[in-house]
This record gives sequence, C-alpha cells and structure tokens, in this order.
Amino acid sequence: MTHPTSRRSSPARTIARLLLGGALVFAGTSHLTFARDDFRAQVPEFVPLPVDTTVLASGVAEIALGAALAVGGRHSRTVGTIAAAFFAAVFPGNIAQLVHHRDAFGLDTDRKRALRLIGQPALIAWALWSTRSPR
Repeated sequence: MTHPTSRRSSPARTIARLLLGGALVFAGTSHLTFARDDFRAQVPEFVPLPVDTTVLASGVAEIALGAALAVGGRHSRTVGTIAAAFFAAVFPGNIAQLVHHRDAFGLDTDRKRALRLIGQPALIAWALWSTRSPR
C-alpha cells in the first residue's frame, strides 16, 4: 500500500524520463553501429583510452543509463544524478569537436558546433528534473 504522503513523479516527469531513456538507448546503440565514426570525432586527445574503445564504452554506458531510466523505480533519482554526471563528463568531447573543427553529425561549421554546446546543460537539467518528485 502506498503511503498517502509518498511523492510520485508527475506524468510530465515520467514521460520526460522515458523519452530521455529512449534517447540514450538509441544514442548508445548508434555509438556501436551506424554513427561510430561521428562519435570518434568527439573524443578529446587527453582521454587515455584508444578512441574506438572510448566510443564503444560510452555507448554501452548510454544504453545502460537509458535502460535504467526507462525502468524507473525507487532508484530513479540516483540514476538521474548518474546520467547528469555522465552528460557533464562527456561535455569536453563536444568542446573538442568545436576547438579542433571536427565535422560530425552535420555540425560542419564552428557556429553549429558552438550552438550544440547549449544542449549539454539542457540534457543535465532534463536528467535531473525528470527523475525528481515534484515538491
């Protein structure tokens, strides 16, 4: 029986969490398959692993995070925090793509690559918001 004062996620947050989970599973799968070369363009030089290993590992991580978000449950808040940290951890890759003028994902100008940087904080906010109970 649910306690009457327990906090449940709103329908909007649940939909947002499911959409983010699906997007992560799709992105992770694309790391392993059809978009592998594009993701290679985002790996910064300072990453100590081989580029392809980094792309594959981040793809597996995205699939796992996406699946965990989709499942939801009592650990959703923790998974949302981990997803937000993941988005922050891969942000240097987006910066590297801009700084080194690497074309990928249709980002073929510095303006497009710079505008894309705005998306990462939005993903962080999405992960956190969608996994919190309304207060």
